[in-house]
Amino acid sequence: MQKIVQDITWFRKARSGSSAVEFALIVPVFLMLVFGIILFGAYLGLVHDVQQLAAEAARSSVAGLSEAERKSLANSYVTVNAASYPLIDPSRLKVNAATSQTDANVFVVAVSYDAAGSFIYSLPSFVGSPSSTIVRSAAIPRGGY
Repeated sequence: MQKIVQDITWFRKARSGSSAVEFALIVPVFLMLVFGIILFGAYLGLVHDVQQLAAEAARSSVAGLSEAERKSLANSYVTVNAASYPLIDPSRLKVNAATSQTDANVFVVAVSYDAAGSFIYSLPSFVGSPSSTIVRSAAIPRGGY
């Protein structure tokens, strides 16, 4: 009986494997956090790039005198400058430029990007992924007011 009590006492005091057990419990949570930070950081970078393209295309469309010329200016801006954004594949961009339906004095440029082929969607699946379609728009009033 005394031997059993000694063994139990020794077992309670033994700490040699506790670090390995703690490591095994913490690593999956840590990896989920790291991959989540990478995934959402890259996703926010993509969203920012698409928003910048929409805003700059809207600004460039101000020079147009007609609706068709404004659309052409917005489309050509996105076509020419999309390659300068490293996270964006220009072939996956779509541009919709038109006068606002609610205000005839406002011109709206919407840029849609299909990010399904991006590297962030190839990361491990245990991290939730945001929507693969990113749509951002920018509105700019006509005239000098």
